[in-house]
Amino acid sequence: MKMFSWIIKDTTIDFLKYRRIAYAISAVLIAASIASMVVKGFNWGIDFSGGVLIEVQSKKGPVNVDQVRKDLSVLKLDELNLQSIGQNNEQLMIRAQANNADEESQRIAVNQIKEILGDRFTFERIESVGPQVGDELKTSGVLASVFACIAISLYIWFRFEWRFALGALIGLFHDILITVGLLSIMHFDFSLTTIAAILTLAGYSVNDTVVTYDRIRENLQKYKKMPQYDMLNKSINDIFSRTILTSITTLLASVALLVFGGEALRSFAFVITAGVVIGTYSSIFVSVPVLNFFDLHKQPKEEDVNPFGNVG
Repeated sequence: MKMFSWIIKDTTIDFLKYRRIAYAISAVLIAASIASMVVKGFNWGIDFSGGVLIEVQSKKGPVNVDQVRKDLSVLKLDELNLQSIGQNNEQLMIRAQANNADEESQRIAVNQIKEILGDRFTFERIESVGPQVGDELKTSGVLASVFACIAISLYIWFRFEWRFALGALIGLFHDILITVGLLSIMHFDFSLTTIAAILTLAGYSVNDTVVTYDRIRENLQKYKKMPQYDMLNKSINDIFSRTILTSITTLLASVALLVFGGEALRSFAFVITAGVVIGTYSSIFVSVPVLNFFDLHKQPKEEDVNPFGNVG
């Protein structure tokens, strides 16, 4: 813990001073994310696009990708993408789509690829998904994400009165939009594991914001005569060490997965890593500054109070 002593000690940083810079950074990131999603779209993984995904390990040193592509070209597949992976280029990821795209054609394609590659490679991973199943999984994944975000939004709305709820929801959708946009920009696979990572990120983002907001509500009662600007800054500083330490410990695990987890976990680890950084940033520079637009010392009107009884 000594190495983190500079974080643990009390801080008196004027975070809100940089809110306009943060707004500009967020606006640029959101605009870039939306533009990429519209123009580039997503690199749909095998779960959603259907087809065959094969990872092989070379038994004889670095893979000659051009030679493997030439060898497999005789199959006349509808789609064939080869990507060298691994630190020494000794692994190869093959994505293919059979002409008929049905499950039987995919199975035949896998057998043919295995036969052509022969004893030169060890087959580490083989996945095959039909196009109909892929479409169903895509629909289910999108619906699961939407319903989860709605459920989280309802929880936030019931947990806080509307001013806090609005700030938390802005932070939540800010984090998800930018992270999903980065998936498009960086051209990472978008698969079922990616959906799981996005939902994990949503929970992490909300938890971080809720902790900060709880401290703000405590300080609202404790420092009734303190100017709101100073009170918000104090609240962030009060939990700053907790926020940073939590983020660092989470990043240690996610970065390890990103570096050593292999191609199968690459997108998942990237979403968690990027999401932790973006979520920590937004809880400090987005969700809290939003509250400064309101007079928090003024009690909300009766009709604005949460019908479930929590008025913040």
